[in-house]
Amino acid sequence: MKVLVPVKRVVDANVKVRVKSDQSDVETANLKMALNPFCEIAVEEAVRLKEAGIATEVVVVTVGNKSAQEQLRTSMALGADRGIQVETDAALEPLSIAKLLKAVQDKEQAGLIILGKQSIDGDNNQTGQMLAALMDAPQATFASEVKVEGDKLTVTREVDGGLQTLSMPLPAVVTADLRLNEPRYAKLPDIMKAKRKPLDVLTVEELGVTLKSHQKVLKVTPPAAREAGVMLDSVEALVEKLKNEAKVI
Repeated sequence: MKVLVPVKRVVDANVKVRVKSDQSDVETANLKMALNPFCEIAVEEAVRLKEAGIATEVVVVTVGNKSAQEQLRTSMALGADRGIQVETDAALEPLSIAKLLKAVQDKEQAGLIILGKQSIDGDNNQTGQMLAALMDAPQATFASEVKVEGDKLTVTREVDGGLQTLSMPLPAVVTADLRLNEPRYAKLPDIMKAKRKPLDVLTVEELGVTLKSHQKVLKVTPPAAREAGVMLDSVEALVEKLKNEAKVI
């Protein structure tokens, strides 16, 4: 069984971002970029399926400019067998990404597609669900456990009320949650081997996908600065503040 893992290039989670002066987007120039943490979990799960003898090949795919090849190489250092880049300089929204991934899946015919549940930049949590809808395939989101037995997939997913277990046929789409696994660190020999693994570059035109704009960003602003806290010397003073200033009692 082939496993397809879409991944995304994002600003490193430890980097503080700034909004551009024209409020059109966040400033990414000269910032450290990284593999989206949820995508890293998805790659780890696919590699574990291969190590267990369930998957025969792990293919990672990304949509973006040439710089995104860095994250494909990172994924291959973690254990993926080959990479596919859909090259574009456009800032695409989730539906457009899902359409391109659907076109890649039509070529690859993977038995299982595992994505991170969301990216830490847009936080949309939409691409996996849209991809499943376009494929007319079963889906399981927020997965904390994945089991494959023959042509059947069993997924434990996290919901507000606890855990839910779903069973579905393959091919299927799964989105990974934080508790699915703990990603490994890439070893230096694996990083060197990843440089020699195959990486194919496709264009939007080659995939035959027509993209449209469905959303428009009006402006991007930083969150409001929090006011400094106040130290109080008694419970009476706290009650007075809550009653007369916060007006919550």
